[in-house]
Amino acid sequence: MNVGPRLIVPRQPGAIWPEAAVLPPAAAAAVASAALLYPMAAGWVFGPQRPRALVWYASLRTPAWKPPDAVIPIAWTLIDSGFAVAAYRLLRTPAGPGTVRHQARQQALGWLALNVFLIGGWSAVFFGARHLPASLLVAAAMVGTGAAGARAAYQVDRPAGRLTLPFVGWVGFATALTGALWWLNRRR
Repeated sequence: MNVGPRLIVPRQPGAIWPEAAVLPPAAAAAVASAALLYPMAAGWVFGPQRPRALVWYASLRTPAWKPPDAVIPIAWTLIDSGFAVAAYRLLRTPAGPGTVRHQARQQALGWLALNVFLIGGWSAVFFGARHLPASLLVAAAMVGTGAAGARAAYQVDRPAGRLTLPFVGWVGFATALTGALWWLNRRR
């Protein structure tokens, strides 16, 4: 009786332990889609399209170098899509248990998952709680966790590692922007 997707567990000749489980393409795509869907859902729940958040956000003093509001969801969609493709590639890459590659794969997937949750968390703190200092800390944390994740992913699958680099650059920029917003609005 078939009760769900079958994990593909290839064996190396003469190996006692099988290589780490590789998800079938459909299962890997379903899991990886969370990298796109969760931040999108958090954006809809907490984002600036909500009336109270919109009024608050529109009232903020902003630096001259802030990009137009229309650019931000486009950038995030591209970044989140890159995360989803990177996650798919990592989930489909075999790595023998106990190997450096296996450890890097697990770390890369862990960092990627953490960053996906931090993206949603930033929206909750910035737009939901309207707490600029805390949102600056979340943004800064994403720079570090993003860099660690990119490094681990690159060790396993170079294209996956490269797909996470725009995130690191963007959250670096977002950290500077959030800091500027906090500075410009600190007496409010």
